[in-house]
Parts: sequence; C-alpha cells; structure tokens
Amino acid sequence: MTTDTTHTATETADATRATVQKFLALRLAGDIEGLTALFADEVDWMLAENPVVPWIRPRSTAAECAAQAAELAEHTVAEDARASVDTILVDGVDAVLMGHLSGTVRATGKSFAGPFALRLSVEDGRITRHHLYENSVSIAAACTP
Repeated sequence: MTTDTTHTATETADATRATVQKFLALRLAGDIEGLTALFADEVDWMLAENPVVPWIRPRSTAAECAAQAAELAEHTVAEDARASVDTILVDGVDAVLMGHLSGTVRATGKSFAGPFALRLSVEDGRITRHHLYENSVSIAAACTP
C-alpha cells in the first residue's frame, strides 16, 4: 500500500531528477539563457575560493551562476574539456552528482584533472543550491604560469 507521503516523496525526487537532467543538458549545450532561467533568483553557491582561477568566484544570483559556464569555457580549451557524471543520487529536493572532470587552461597551456562532487537542491523546478567539490589544487596549478 502506497501512502500519500511516499507518493509525494517519489514525485519530489522525480522532479529533482528531471531538473538535474535539464541542468546537465543546458550546461552541455552552453545555454546560458536556459541556465539563468533554471537557477533560482538567489542561489546558495559554494565553490572553494581560489584567487588564481578566473572562473571561480563568489556567486549568488541566477545570472552569476549561469555565467560560470561561459567563464569556464572562455578560460579553457574547448577541445580538451571533459566531464563525466558517473553517479546521480537523488533524495527529495537534493541531488549529488559524482564524476570526473579535466581540461586545459588557455592562458598557460597546463592541464587539470580530478574527481568532483556536485550537490544541487531544487525547489519549484529551480536550482537553489550549487555546492561543488573538486580538485582545486590541480586547477590552481594549471592556472599558475
């Protein structure tokens, strides 16, 4: 027997998963306008500060969060950019994506690589939390001449 609570939890998880899939498709397409619409007006953004990495900075608005994708593309070599998502875990409004990323910094020609974990939260079909955990040492080294 399914209870209303179980049904609602399943619907919430399904909605979260659909938003995460949309986020991934928009990132892959480089659709900044679509990403801006997908992020909430105010976002709990967390990415370890790294002053030598030009695309890593504090962000909080939908436009700032969406712009991170364009800034990353601007500073890295497109042909060398790789990201793979190995796992997506969804629990209600929260999702965690795990995978690997790599790239080459345009200004230095140096490469970076490593695992990542991305925690997203979704409310009313919009991303309200974006916490990224990545190999910031490798990225900083690639950005340093």
